[in-house]
Amino acid sequence: MQAKANPGYLHRGFEKLMEYRTWIQNFPMVCRINVIEPGSMEMIYAMAVEKLAQIEVPARAHYIRSIYLELSRVASHLFGLWAYANMLGFDTVAQWAMYHRDLILDLFEELTGGRVYHIYIWPGGVRRDFPPGFKDKVVNTLHAIGGCVPDYDATFFNNRLFYERAKEIGKITQEEAKQWGATGQTLRATGMKFDIRKVEPYAAYDKVDWDVPTRADGDAYSRVWVIRDEMIESVHMVFKLLDAMPDGEVYTRIPNPFKWRIPKGETYVRVESSRGELGLYMVSNGGDKPYRVHFRTPSYPNGLIILEKLLENASIADVGNIMISLYVVAPEIDR
Repeated sequence: MQAKANPGYLHRGFEKLMEYRTWIQNFPMVCRINVIEPGSMEMIYAMAVEKLAQIEVPARAHYIRSIYLELSRVASHLFGLWAYANMLGFDTVAQWAMYHRDLILDLFEELTGGRVYHIYIWPGGVRRDFPPGFKDKVVNTLHAIGGCVPDYDATFFNNRLFYERAKEIGKITQEEAKQWGATGQTLRATGMKFDIRKVEPYAAYDKVDWDVPTRADGDAYSRVWVIRDEMIESVHMVFKLLDAMPDGEVYTRIPNPFKWRIPKGETYVRVESSRGELGLYMVSNGGDKPYRVHFRTPSYPNGLIILEKLLENASIADVGNIMISLYVVAPEIDR
């Protein structure tokens, strides 16, 4: 049996539309390329604009960005856990994951005014500082989520039914993962410690100590375990960032957004989204809007190349198992 990817049903022409909008007007659009984790899309677009315009970001803003991105990562992984547990029939675990994700969305709503689309990261920093008492709310929320890890382990991760459904399913080797363009948990589940936050540190990721979780077997079981381990590592990282965060400004003022013209040039930047390496190539011709924008999204190789390979001769019952473990988000493919 073969599987053939047929993209295009969700195509909305984001990259072309961005050529007709100003540098700032593109922020609401870029978020919609990944509705599950818009924070990484904001970050990479802001980084590209800052690099072209040679804007320096205040130190405190770097820490706030990192905290915001790690909260987004945890929320995204909880959504992925919800989808995977729901697909396997672990309804209780799925409801837990969605409830805990909502707790993080509550934090986003207080900080940015939006639960899903935030438009919080901005060229030059972030739109506003943490409100009074927000740090304590972050700590309390993450403690509440972390306190339920033993329940998740007992009910799902150490459950024999999960092991039997996911072990040796959708397995790839490290060489295959590199050859097919896998990044993120798909690559790290094969034992390779590759993470853009370590390879090319940005924001404040090089200011605190943290580890890159890996597994060795490269199957769906390992990929889901990497997601679990990354959530725990992100929670610990947020605590360290909160403790080390300096005082100061959170924003470097930019020119009038409606008249802002960025010097000619081109750049490529990349970040580590919850799904893997997210890249952005951007060209400016000296005008008030981008001349060319092109995204390198992790779902593209996962959903078009790797998924086709892994679904060949696979059981119909394992299609959802494999696809969800690869963390494919359709808008990242159809841009």
